[in-house]
Amino acid sequence: MKYHELKSTKQKPANRVGRGIAAGQGKTAGRGTKGYGARTGSKAKPGFAGGQNPLMQALPKLPGFRSYRIAAENVYTGQLDRFAGKTADTAALAAAGLISSPYVNVKLIAKGEVTKKVTVQLQGASASAIAAVQTAGGSFEKVARLGRPSTTENPKKVNRERKPQKHTKKV
Repeated sequence: MKYHELKSTKQKPANRVGRGIAAGQGKTAGRGTKGYGARTGSKAKPGFAGGQNPLMQALPKLPGFRSYRIAAENVYTGQLDRFAGKTADTAALAAAGLISSPYVNVKLIAKGEVTKKVTVQLQGASASAIAAVQTAGGSFEKVARLGRPSTTENPKKVNRERKPQKHTKKV
């Protein structure tokens, strides 16, 4: 027999409950004994959690979602003249105080004039910003974001010498 030759029924026949003890689903008909679920017509409303506070009431009522994407910080073309003849990367921008840290995503935005030749190495730039840098004789190179340096020592696991404690005995 092959897989495509198998004959299968579309639906399983309904289990006839409450038809006597010998049928296997007699007496309480699989509803247990007493309680809300044993009664006819009983159906818990959606989200009902057995009397405890339902999940949709327990969760904070805040709309939307939280984005875990690292937001890029912006640098403008008008700020690049101070890096004339140098490379403007995240380390140089952080040292100049234009961005918060050398480990963040930085995007170059066209706002202001670029008059001097600058080599720009950042994570992103607008097309008009790249064109402005190139017309001034500079170049743009897309680079990956710098990773934060790992700490070599865990401060919780540092062995500290204990001072000997003085024990006084009462006699």
